[in-house]
Amino acid sequence: MERVFRKLALEAGEKIMEIYGSDDFGVMSKADESPVTAADLAADAIISAGLAQAFPDIPVVTEEQAASHSGAGTEFIIVDPLDGTKEFVKRRGEFTVNIAYVRDGVPLRGVVYAPARKRMFYTLADGTSIEEQGPFGEEPGVCAPIRVSDPDNDALIVVASKSHRDEATDAYISRYEVAEAASAGSSLKFCLVATGEADLYPRLGRTMEWDTAAGDAVLRGAGGRVVDFDRLEPLTYGKPGHANPFFIAHAPGVELREG
Repeated sequence: MERVFRKLALEAGEKIMEIYGSDDFGVMSKADESPVTAADLAADAIISAGLAQAFPDIPVVTEEQAASHSGAGTEFIIVDPLDGTKEFVKRRGEFTVNIAYVRDGVPLRGVVYAPARKRMFYTLADGTSIEEQGPFGEEPGVCAPIRVSDPDNDALIVVASKSHRDEATDAYISRYEVAEAASAGSSLKFCLVATGEADLYPRLGRTMEWDTAAGDAVLRGAGGRVVDFDRLEPLTYGKPGHANPFFIAHAPGVELREG
């Protein structure tokens, strides 16, 4: 499964970068006033077609197709073809292609590809996660296992959303002893925790399952956790409407503060 996910993420990423290098992204607004671009739609077409061919019996939930958002069942693939559209439009480079496989509420496999940053992360069949080193060809290149940090709770490294950071998030982060605070876009935040480049990523804002499933899978495969902000129970998938509660992604050694 990871080979198909990887191949489609690379193909979608190539198309995204082609449009990223153009003068016109074709920016439009959805019903909720969030932006969507020609790159989102082109990447979605590539991934949807590839998944339908490779896994015809597994339902696909994708952000850009509203008809896919209901009735997926207990096993499905979930896609955000361009996570971090605001970062894309602002040419910040911190956007990703997200593809994940979910069964019984758990994201078991996922790929997160950041084409502008040339970073790719994915889970393997044994449940572990790796980062593949570019350049990326038809066959996987040099791959290195990734693992969460052994955090120092007196000097934590925290990462938060670049486009959605607010006072509530800053207030929560202030409950920790923070040595370094950084901002990043899209699912890269999960991957920074997965590689040990950060210890903690709190999200006190609206997200959807397609925003988080692939990064969640990568983080779990690296030994990390993504938990509901209030109950501190693992985030689950396949919820009605696919909306997430607030959550905290973290290395297990972080001593979580109450919400």
